[in-house]
Amino acid sequence: MKNVVVVGSQWGDEGKGKIVDWLSSQADVVVRFQGGHNAGHTLVIDKKIFKLRLLPSGIVREGKVSILGNGVVIDPWALIDEIKEIKKQGIEVNTTNFMISESASLILPFHQEMDEIREDAAGKGKIGTTRRGIGPCYEDKVGRRAIRVMDLRSGTNLDKRLENVLQHHNAIRKGLKKKIFKKSELKKELLKIAPEILKFAKPIWLKLDEYFKDRKKILFEGAQGILLDVDHGTYPFVTSSNTVPAMAATGTGLSPERLNYILGITKAYTTRVGSGPFPTELKNKIGEILGKRGKEFGTVTSRKRRCGWFDGVLVRQTIKISGINGIALTKLDVLDELDEIKICVKYELNGKKIDYLPTASEDQFNIKPIYKAFPGWKSSTKGIRNIKDLPEKAKNYIYALEDFIGAKISSISTSPERDDTILIEDPFKA
Repeated sequence: MKNVVVVGSQWGDEGKGKIVDWLSSQADVVVRFQGGHNAGHTLVIDKKIFKLRLLPSGIVREGKVSILGNGVVIDPWALIDEIKEIKKQGIEVNTTNFMISESASLILPFHQEMDEIREDAAGKGKIGTTRRGIGPCYEDKVGRRAIRVMDLRSGTNLDKRLENVLQHHNAIRKGLKKKIFKKSELKKELLKIAPEILKFAKPIWLKLDEYFKDRKKILFEGAQGILLDVDHGTYPFVTSSNTVPAMAATGTGLSPERLNYILGITKAYTTRVGSGPFPTELKNKIGEILGKRGKEFGTVTSRKRRCGWFDGVLVRQTIKISGINGIALTKLDVLDELDEIKICVKYELNGKKIDYLPTASEDQFNIKPIYKAFPGWKSSTKGIRNIKDLPEKAKNYIYALEDFIGAKISSISTSPERDDTILIEDPFKA
């Protein structure tokens, strides 16, 4: 019995939703451990599309338990709306198959407004936030003033907690000449939805310990990608949480020693949403082809993603930082029509060659990629489920990529459909 952590090895949007859904056929429990409803996961099952934001990808499979850990920040109104939406698609969400950590912090209306105010005021320095209030909520969490799920259980306690957090936010809002929030109105709205949230609330660390002792298979689902990690990503153009696999332990309460296999979801090329450095970005016809064939638009925001060649330097770095055991390579079929395909194998900075991403943001913007080129296979790989059936040139590209990044490719996705996946190594059995 093994527990598997799934993370994105790039800037997110690598196709984690499909892979988690695919792996969840073996898992008993699927857990989100960080992020919020800024993380969109699209699942295509029997040509039916499910777009998830907060709910773990395991929710679409019958007989699985889906959990939001304490590392997730939850917009309670957005969660209720998402549950209603997916129920309309025939998916059951109840207290048996869905749980929320009672320690998770809540995103409140002033968090979203503050997100918007800051982004609008940033001008050319915009981070590219989804304006969902994720960052301001995490700020309140580390500032020890957040409202947590458990605070909804007591009107008296909620009153004290709201007074504390509004003292901070209203002072800022007054300085910005924005309307202040009234405690009584916010308390009323929270108590109104409290029963809908609290019925799912549990001490998740305790539940996970029980599942572990019962030898249940646990699948941990990360959001965004490692290059958006607040410590290890392209700071300050990052998200507000740790996206590395270690967060699976911190964000749920399960011991790190019980995380057995780390699977890095990796796109066969590179994409990025929003602002920030992107060494291999292609602002040309090839970039447009990748975007069109790969349908590169954000699940949550519908924003167009920036596209570029596979950056082997970055992926090799995230593998070392995260201890990734295997790679799930996605969207290989998007490259089918290209005459030539490139992998970035080094950078040039101020006339010197380097083999890692420099820490300084200024340097990250100024590095130039050095490529190794491969001939395209010019034939369809869509829907292939056995590696033997792939074109030889496609296999050559895959093996070269695997050799350079220093991690085994354990699976290859050849279409958005659940079963169009080449399995090389099963993370639950490796």
